Amino acid sequence: MEFRYLGNSGLKISEITYGNWLTHGSQVENDVATQCVRAALDAGISTFDTADAYANTKAEVVLGEALKGERRESLEIFTKVYWPTGPAGKNDTGLSRKHIMESVNGSLKRLQTDYVDLYQAHRYDTETPLEETMTAFADIVRQGKALYIGVSEWTADQIREGHKLAQELNIQLISSQPQYSMLWRVIEGEVVPTCQELGLSQIVWSPIAQGVLTGKYKPGQQPPEGSRAADEKGGADMIKRFMNDDVLTRVQNLKPIADEAGLSMAQLAVAWVLQNPNVAAALVGASRPEQVHENVKAAGVKLEPEVLGRIDEVLGDIVERGPGKTQETAPKTRVA
Repeated sequence: MEFRYLGNSGLKISEITYGNWLTHGSQVENDVATQCVRAALDAGISTFDTADAYANTKAEVVLGEALKGERRESLEIFTKVYWPTGPAGKNDTGLSRKHIMESVNGSLKRLQTDYVDLYQAHRYDTETPLEETMTAFADIVRQGKALYIGVSEWTADQIREGHKLAQELNIQLISSQPQYSMLWRVIEGEVVPTCQELGLSQIVWSPIAQGVLTGKYKPGQQPPEGSRAADEKGGADMIKRFMNDDVLTRVQNLKPIADEAGLSMAQLAVAWVLQNPNVAAALVGASRPEQVHENVKAAGVKLEPEVLGRIDEVLGDIVERGPGKTQETAPKTRVA
């Protein structure tokens, strides 16, 4: 495993980070989820990312149980706040002081830890003053409940405003967690340059485009049974933007490139995002332990410029690059 600094902080994290969105507490049984976490630890992964909203708090419970007994100082545990939790009452969502303070306490109990290494705003809250949100985060840091602060799917302008307030409050805003893959590059135009300037790193989710870049989805064919694209509980909705024959055909044409590099298509996809110097970690999930062992083989892989150029040629104009997509896909009002 390779390790990278997170932003301009002194915190090092594993460049392959284990995330349990859409799996723990919902799609896979708890014992299998625990096996996946153990596989991650065995592979040298020390960084684990979750959120209170995943499986409506159950994912945090599963992760806390799976990590029980590990030396806390050897781990980096990340979680998030914003989306509705519990009964989704009027104050069970957003980035108000009330919701943040109650949420961090709930997350710590479920994760069975006194602090998280990184506490992230899971989206931008258009209905709460940013000063209120950042002041609440600052209080959490001063209380020792979180060491650092991050954001997820914020625009470049929102990151800049949040960073300015963090500096004024003397806390460290060090990371952004956006979607990023060969197919979805919307952060490259504005978010990455802004973060490079301000000293934030990217912790990217969906580097394999929710499984599309593994090549398992074939043009003109139904999704394999048990795959995310066949999951009507939420997975199919998340993946549908990529499920067309043009995208799937181009993805199949990446296989010779992966073969020549001695990588699986999934490993090529994870290695690709790690070539971006502003990316500190690629988030990978798993529904079985073997997937973890396969994905970690992307750590430390160096892709030559010629290989990167061939990937761009194959994918061509199906790549989404518009920076406005971050704002377009963000919630316009607080979700309840």
